[in-house]
Amino acid sequence: MKPQVIALTRDTARPLRLFWMATLSMLLILSQVLMVAAQGAPKSFAELADRISPSVVNITTSTTVEGRTGPQGIVPEGSPFEDFFREFRDRNGEGDRPRRSSALGSGFVISEDGYVVTNNHVIEGADEIQIEFFEGFELPATLVGTDPNTDIALLKVEAEVPLKFVNFGDSDVARVGDWVMAMGNPLGQGFSVSAGIVSARNRALSGTYDDYIQTDAAINRGNSGGPLFNMDGDVIGVNTAILSPNGGSIGIGFSMASNVVTRVVTQLKDFGETRRGWLGVRIQDVTDDVAEAMGLDSTAGALVTDVPEGPAMESGMLSGDVILSFDGHEVADTRGLVRQVGNTEVGKTVRVQVNREGKTETLKVTLGRREEAEGATPNVESMEPEEPEQSELLGLTLSPLTAEIREQLQLSDDIKGLAVMDVVETSEAFGKGLRAGDVITEAGQSAVLSLSDLQDRIDAAEDAGRKSLLLLVRRGGDPRFVALNLDAE
Repeated sequence: MKPQVIALTRDTARPLRLFWMATLSMLLILSQVLMVAAQGAPKSFAELADRISPSVVNITTSTTVEGRTGPQGIVPEGSPFEDFFREFRDRNGEGDRPRRSSALGSGFVISEDGYVVTNNHVIEGADEIQIEFFEGFELPATLVGTDPNTDIALLKVEAEVPLKFVNFGDSDVARVGDWVMAMGNPLGQGFSVSAGIVSARNRALSGTYDDYIQTDAAINRGNSGGPLFNMDGDVIGVNTAILSPNGGSIGIGFSMASNVVTRVVTQLKDFGETRRGWLGVRIQDVTDDVAEAMGLDSTAGALVTDVPEGPAMESGMLSGDVILSFDGHEVADTRGLVRQVGNTEVGKTVRVQVNREGKTETLKVTLGRREEAEGATPNVESMEPEEPEQSELLGLTLSPLTAEIREQLQLSDDIKGLAVMDVVETSEAFGKGLRAGDVITEAGQSAVLSLSDLQDRIDAAEDAGRKSLLLLVRRGGDPRFVALNLDAE
C-alpha cells in the first residue's frame, strides 16, 4: 500500500502553522524556566566548604571498660573449651584487667571562646574527650552539660587564640527540596563533606521532643554530632541518626532541627542542664470516635486523661478536658503540646484554653519544671463502695474493686473504678485493646465507682442521642480514653 500524500492547501497549512507557533512558544517558556531553576543550583560547594570547614571538629573519646571474667562471646559458658580460651587470653595479657575503649564522632564550634556542640551519644560515659580541629591541632574538652532527650551535648575547650565558629540558622524556614551540606568524620576517615537536599521536615523518631530534618546528604557512622548547613553557611541541624538495614548510608539521614538545639544549648550553657516547662497532665490524641463520643467538632487538641498533683491541678484543670490552645498557640495534637510546654520558661504563667463538657474555659497555669517533676505520682482519695457482684456490659465482664481484686491486680488504694474481669474476643472492646486487668475509672467524663454508675452513664448517653460512650481506662497506672459503641456486644 502506497503512503498517502496530503497536500498542504490553505485550509490545512494555517492550523499547522498555528500549532508550530504554539509549540515553539511553549519550548521557549520551558527553557526560560529551566534556566531560572538552574540558577538556584550551586555550581560548586567548594567555596562554602572552604569557609565553614575550620569550625567543624572531629571528636575522639576514651572510656575505661572493666575486664571480662570469662571468654563470653567466644565459646558458650560451661563449654569444655572455656578454660582453654581463658588461659589463651591471660597469656596474651588480656585477663580481667580494665581496658580502654575509644569512639569517634563529630561536632562544631559555636563561639570563639571554645563552646562545641555534638551528640550526647558521642561522649556518653567518656573519661576523656579530645577535639581535633581542621587545621590539625588538638585540644582536650570538658563536658558542660547533656540532654539525652534531644541527644545534644555541649563541650568546652580552652584555646590560646579565638576559634573560628559558625552560627545557628532558622530551621523553620528550611523547605523540602532546599540544598544542604553535611560535614563530619564518617567512619573515622577524617574531615568529609557531603551534599544533598532536605527530604522531609518534622520527622519524629522516638523522643518526646523530636523534630528532625530528613536529608539525603550522605551521613554515616562518625558523622554523629556534625552540622547540617544551609547554603548561607548556617547550621540548621545536628546530624544524629540514619535509617539503614545494613549500618551504612542509604540516603535517609536525620538531623535534629537547629531551633530545638539552640534552646537546649542556651540552657546547658547557662545552667549546665535543661529546664523545661511542666504542665502536669497526662494526655492522648483525640481520635474520631473519641471526638464523636464527646460531641467535639474536630480531633484538634490534646485530651487530658489524668491530672496529678501539680500546676494543672492547682489551676483547676480536670480529666476529660480537651486542651485547645496553650499560651496563645493552637494545639494540634499531643506531640505539639508537649513541645510547646517544654519550650516555655519555667515559672511562667500561661493561659490554657480547654473544652470542658462542650463549653470553652480559660485557665491560668504557672508552669513547673519537668526535670523536678519526673517520677511524681498522683495522690487521689475517694470512697470505695462495697459491690461484689459482676455484670456484663459493652462486651466486658466488670466488677467493683474489692480488696481481693486489688491484691490480684496489684492496685494501689488511690485507684477507684471497675475492674475488667474478662473481654469478649469478638467485641469492639477487645478490638480496641481492652483486656482483663484493666480498670475503668470514668465513663462519660464522670467517675464510676459502681456498676450502677456505669449503667447510669450508658443511659444518659443514649438519652442524649450519642452513638458511643467515652471510657477512661487505666492499665498499670497509665490512663487512656477509649470510645465504645453503645450497641457493642
